[in-house]
Amino acid sequence: MTPVKVGLLGLGTVGGGTVKVLTRNAQEIMRRAGRGIEIVHASARDLSKPRICDTTGITLTQDPFEVVNNPDLQVIVELIGGTDQARDLVLRTIANGKHVVTANKALIAKHGNEIFAAARERGVMVAFEAAVAGGIPIIKAIREGLAGNRIEWLAGIINGTSNFILTEMRDDVQGCTSAAGGGKPGAAKGRDFADVLAEAQRLGYAEADPTFDVEGIDAAHKLTILASIAFGIPLQFDKAYTEGISRITLQDVGYAEELGYRIKHLGIARRTEEGIELRVHPTLIPHRRLIANVDGVMNAVLVKGDAVGPTLFYGAGAGAEPTASAVVADLVDVVRTLTADPENRVPHLAFQPDALSDLPILPMEKVETAYYLRMQAQDRPGVLADVTRILADQGISIEAMLQKAPANGGDDTVPVVILTHRIRERQMNEAIRRIEALGTMAGPVMRMRLEHLKG
Repeated sequence: MTPVKVGLLGLGTVGGGTVKVLTRNAQEIMRRAGRGIEIVHASARDLSKPRICDTTGITLTQDPFEVVNNPDLQVIVELIGGTDQARDLVLRTIANGKHVVTANKALIAKHGNEIFAAARERGVMVAFEAAVAGGIPIIKAIREGLAGNRIEWLAGIINGTSNFILTEMRDDVQGCTSAAGGGKPGAAKGRDFADVLAEAQRLGYAEADPTFDVEGIDAAHKLTILASIAFGIPLQFDKAYTEGISRITLQDVGYAEELGYRIKHLGIARRTEEGIELRVHPTLIPHRRLIANVDGVMNAVLVKGDAVGPTLFYGAGAGAEPTASAVVADLVDVVRTLTADPENRVPHLAFQPDALSDLPILPMEKVETAYYLRMQAQDRPGVLADVTRILADQGISIEAMLQKAPANGGDDTVPVVILTHRIRERQMNEAIRRIEALGTMAGPVMRMRLEHLKG
């Protein structure tokens, strides 16, 4: 059979990696797909820029719409990022009757409902495995491999930049305590968030503007997609709770380690009787959990199904060839089904379009979880009694507590760390408000959520 002709929008890191993988593994891919797959037309902002791939035989242009409107192409791969132009390009591609492969998580999270509806009407496919967790085939795993399960919850480290920062901060704390003879966490000076972020930028793990990564927006895009596939609900990015890691200190990392926990920036989606939890935030996890030991820029997603139990998917969450691996896998899937009846293809969001659920996304105040609290309190009698009374008034029970000695030559305040049992966020918000109003507190209470992620 004649090869399938593909157009590529974007020849950056992932685009170049896609060309390399398709070229290097051409025979293997043809054996799997049943036909060859050839990129013959591509767009790039700067045609003079050096490429990581050989573009021989590929017609290059600066106008992505020229590629989309090429009548000889059957599939368009969108790798330009962003949402505005990407949305226009993808919708034009669909209107032209071409299939789409994309790695654009923001596009799918924000405009996926519109895009999938247009694709169904036109009878074309939109494949987006590379939009979540790079080379980890997590979308296919949930959508197809776990199709016999009722998914109960999932939790993922789905942003490598934030995971790298938290890993380095933890390693620094451990190195400092060793250098200080096993003393208090942070007893010697380690690198804080700002220092490690600067290193991540130097290494290319973080952008010059790291907001999407460190404030959880990138992870929220990905979590929105995973939750829709897991629970059969429309994409609802605007309802995801998002909290970043910039307030985490070396103290917090050290105290968590002392209490037997690791801090990870997690995306969590959970089915409850009231609705769906959809939240991204720093989370304490018992250090024995496998996901707590996923370090550096690696990604991992833990999925709990009622039949299979907990399953962990681990791998590279970004990079030229890991992400290209997912792009090419989507191309193979598209080619395999080019002649299939559109009604018999795997649904975009795993469930049949007319069977999506109207389960609500819970507001954060209704979410129930355990908590880590750190406060700086005056070192005098009765302060802890005031704090525990406020917690008790809100029905909050304490699991563990640390009170540190005052620093030599420091002020008259001491750090107090409390772990609580599970409680609704609304009750914890009120407790924190009342604790911060005490005249014996110096500064705001640092609050992080805690999950045991048991099977």
